[in-house]
Amino acid sequence: MTEPTSGESNVNESNSSQPDPSSGGDNAVSSTSVTQRRDTTELVKATLARRYAAEKRFRWYGIIAIGASLAFLLVLLTSIFIKGWPAFTHSYVKLNVSLDADSLDVAENPTDKQIRAANFSGVIKKSLRERFPDVKKRKAKKELYQLISGSGEYLLSDKVRANPELIGQTIDVWFPADDELASLLKSGDDLSDPDSIVTRMSHQQIGFAKALLDAGETQTRFNKTFFTSGNSAEPEQAGIKAALVGSALTLLVTFLLSFPIAVAAAIYLEEFAPQNRWTDLVEVNINNLAAVPSIVFGLLGLAVFINYFQLPRSAPIVGGIVLSLMTLPTIIIASRAALKSVPPSIREAGRGLGASDQQVVWHHVLPLAMPGIMTGTIIGLAQALGETAPLLMIGMVAFIVDIPQGFTDAATVLPVQVFLWADMPERAFVEKTSAAIIVLLGFLILMNAIAVLLRKKFERRW
Repeated sequence: MTEPTSGESNVNESNSSQPDPSSGGDNAVSSTSVTQRRDTTELVKATLARRYAAEKRFRWYGIIAIGASLAFLLVLLTSIFIKGWPAFTHSYVKLNVSLDADSLDVAENPTDKQIRAANFSGVIKKSLRERFPDVKKRKAKKELYQLISGSGEYLLSDKVRANPELIGQTIDVWFPADDELASLLKSGDDLSDPDSIVTRMSHQQIGFAKALLDAGETQTRFNKTFFTSGNSAEPEQAGIKAALVGSALTLLVTFLLSFPIAVAAAIYLEEFAPQNRWTDLVEVNINNLAAVPSIVFGLLGLAVFINYFQLPRSAPIVGGIVLSLMTLPTIIIASRAALKSVPPSIREAGRGLGASDQQVVWHHVLPLAMPGIMTGTIIGLAQALGETAPLLMIGMVAFIVDIPQGFTDAATVLPVQVFLWADMPERAFVEKTSAAIIVLLGFLILMNAIAVLLRKKFERRW
């Protein structure tokens, strides 16, 4: 065997002086890592309780916030319903009316024109005097006559015109009570203690009301007038029909203008428009228009459509145009989101079958996106239904009694009707205002429910 050289001997000595990796060095490293892991675990355990507590507090903050919001909403809705529910009923007073020709100041066989001009108001006053014969003084008679609504003579006129044979007979007729008497009867207050009742009626009038109530000559019924008549200065005669028809006509114009324009704009921007600075500018402006205060659109409608184009003021056609401008950004944004949600594979499959880009959009993409588009449209229309400020600027705050028959007739809408009634001093208009808000909320809830149902029914999950 050959002897190792001096160099090899030095190398072997140096190697023998280094620690063996498979021995104690590896054990030292392992023990160090275990110690570090143990320290980390202890640190995590020490902070884990605080983390869980913070998460629990955060969860409770959310629950409290939701509970507070629901509580405020419940208080608001309860207050509105308590105040508005009495407006859906009205009190009536039964009177024994003598329809003799002399009292009516008509001939024995009067024409329809003569019946229309008959003295029905005098007949009602005479019936009240006969019901309370002890009333002699002029002031007391005046207070007695105020128990019956001014619409009573028109109700009696319509009844006699429908059946002229009633002339010469004595019949019982239920007349609508005046608003103060109706509010008093619906309140359930103890009429034997007039001092405890908050009302504008005098003690004598409260006595008349008690006598009628005790005799069973009062009755509370469903208030059809609230849904079948227009606005009136008398609360018991005021209704929301004119406002409902005006809202329907205005929303129809809004839908016919905003829906096709918004959907076409969304299709172009999402499917055909090139990506350049001009389309970016258009998209930014659409998003900005969605945040513009609604009264600005009213000023635009006043300046352009009424002052420049000379369209009729306070007409559904102008209100619909203004609201369509306000609704366009909402529908465009919702429509683009619905189009974007359609998977690209649908487009690729259509093109693979030889369809053009236009055919792909109309026959494949648009039908699948239509539920989302309709949902956005309904939500936009619901927003337009509740708008007041832009319509005030174009004159739809007018006092409208007649029911509008067309898009150019003077009209008002339900939110504006609420605004007008809220400014009335009579107590009964508080009920009317809250009742109109209930109807408006009902329509808004219905429209949002339809949007949810459409989305659930036609929604496709990919």
